[in-house]
Amino acid sequence: MGNGNRIASRAMTVAARLSPQPWMTAPESLAVFDALASGGADARFVGGCVRDAWLGRPVKDIDIATHAPPERVIELLEAAGIRVIPTGIAHGTVTALCGGKPYEITTLRRDVENFGRHARVEFTDDWIEDAARRDLTMNALSCTPDGAMFDPFGGLADLAAGRVRFVGEARRRIEEDVLRLLRFFRFYAHYGRGEPDAEALAACRELAPRLPTLSGERVRGELFRLLTAPCAASVWRLMMGQGIMVHLLPEAMDTDRLERLIAVERDLGVTPDPTRRLAAVLDGDRPGALRAVEALRLSNHERDRLLALVEPPVAVAPSDDRKALRQALYRLGEAELFGDLLLIAAAIHDGPLDLTVLRRVMTVADDLPGLKLPIAGRDLLELGVPRGPAVGELLKRIEAWWIAADFQPSRDACLEMARGLLDQPPGRSA
Repeated sequence: MGNGNRIASRAMTVAARLSPQPWMTAPESLAVFDALASGGADARFVGGCVRDAWLGRPVKDIDIATHAPPERVIELLEAAGIRVIPTGIAHGTVTALCGGKPYEITTLRRDVENFGRHARVEFTDDWIEDAARRDLTMNALSCTPDGAMFDPFGGLADLAAGRVRFVGEARRRIEEDVLRLLRFFRFYAHYGRGEPDAEALAACRELAPRLPTLSGERVRGELFRLLTAPCAASVWRLMMGQGIMVHLLPEAMDTDRLERLIAVERDLGVTPDPTRRLAAVLDGDRPGALRAVEALRLSNHERDRLLALVEPPVAVAPSDDRKALRQALYRLGEAELFGDLLLIAAAIHDGPLDLTVLRRVMTVADDLPGLKLPIAGRDLLELGVPRGPAVGELLKRIEAWWIAADFQPSRDACLEMARGLLDQPPGRSA
């Protein structure tokens, strides 16, 4: 099928059959479909759950489409004793909660007018009209509970070939919602193989200047999902070459470091993390990171973590010096941050990395729960230190000695050190 695939007007026929999946035949799923069928409502699984099940990937969210209007959907579900939340009833969407599992159910729709992100829609009973609203061919698939697959726009062939392709004309689909530009690259990172679709790339290049009109939250969602892909670095590099990133994060161009970080994560079996990977691709300093924070509207937690990764408060190196590593870990006070800094340090390490050593180094974070100074200010008060700044100053001197001794001195040894410092004449140091 060519890039400019036409919207089909014929009735959909069964294109293939999907082996029944546990989530498809679960009692909760069947209860939802039985409730809809009791009122004559035709329903199918749609979107990502169908796409990922066909590829044998884990399924996260379960979406269902039906020709029944939302009010009728609510009526049928409630009659079956299923709780319903009208999450987006104005646009035809409700959420059924069955057995503690959420099922998003949306009435078939067709666009009447489009206003960028939002469109004025009408409900329909035409499955092809509804599928034509979806962005990519692989997302226009639908499936019945018994595994009958419907594929109006060649999505199965595209999945098999690793082609990421828009439904209809790429430029028009992006004009309808410029977020689809980023979704193209995100899906290409997770599902694409070979050369990207030429028509889509041309449309992305042309419409990239519209990206700043998107909210930072929507951009963050797409870029963070893209960053979790195994080939995130190469796709990020592709976006730079197509003039995309200059409109989003011009300070995030260090794809070589990102690529090395991804390799280290893969070799160590570490779960990809988008904030860590964003820190790796940022080629600036704190001001550059702050611009990224603002552009992506990051949460306070994400902001603090990103800044700590871009400008570490404590230097961490992937060496086998466990004493120095424990000291860095203690000063950071957070095992997750310590591990992230080690991974990034390994990515910029000059020379070959010994994975055996690196795995051993990563276990230093297990020491954090035990790294706590054995004495506190009240212990010094009991030794006769007067209340006030003298308590904190003495505690800091003991802590520095304890850290230098690799955290080995016991409580008794720390108390003995405190007594020794108290017995010293003024002006002498330990």
